[in-house]
Amino acid sequence: FVDNPKWIIGYSDITLLHAHIYSNFRIASLHAPMAAAFNEFDEDREYLESILYCLTGTKLRYQLAPHDLNKHGIAEGELIGGNLSMLAHIIGTDSDPDTTNRILFLEDIGEYKYNIDRMLMQLKRAGKFSAISGLIIGSFTEIKDTTIAFGQDVQDLILNKVSEYNFPICFDFPVGHTGKNYALKVGVKHRLAIEKERIVLEEISTQELTTPPSA
Repeated sequence: FVDNPKWIIGYSDITLLHAHIYSNFRIASLHAPMAAAFNEFDEDREYLESILYCLTGTKLRYQLAPHDLNKHGIAEGELIGGNLSMLAHIIGTDSDPDTTNRILFLEDIGEYKYNIDRMLMQLKRAGKFSAISGLIIGSFTEIKDTTIAFGQDVQDLILNKVSEYNFPICFDFPVGHTGKNYALKVGVKHRLAIEKERIVLEEISTQELTTPPSA
């Protein structure tokens, strides 16, 4: 694989493979829908076609509408991240990626609010937020609460953990366990511009690591 890399494609638990390959071999991979999503091609065509653009060598550029909770600014760095649970559980292992000067993206599904709070605190205490250049928050779906309500929604939980930092933050980016799941090139350098009128995430370089060849 190192001598002749191919695109590793997937998300959710595949976050572990993305993190390990990036951290150990400096090879790009693709956080993107898997084969089961092709059954919904007509409904989610825009998001599934983003995989094709990656595989055929097109530089990615996504433009989104603004969100009220966004923190404006510009960030540049290699894009890393994925499933919050996986990233929290690999801290301290050989798969744990360095987040310094990177753009970090997070998503998750089926978690209790208190556990999301705990995992975010784990990332914070491990220094994962202290030197990132930007933060992208994807979908947090099927979130559960306990009998005694936690008292905050997921967005408030996240803001509470990162309020002391100055990096820009983008909420509701289409990545995660929904049909709205854009392909993202893990390890590739991107520019994230969060403005009042729009958000733009675009690929700006692939020179600092190995990128599998186009199809």
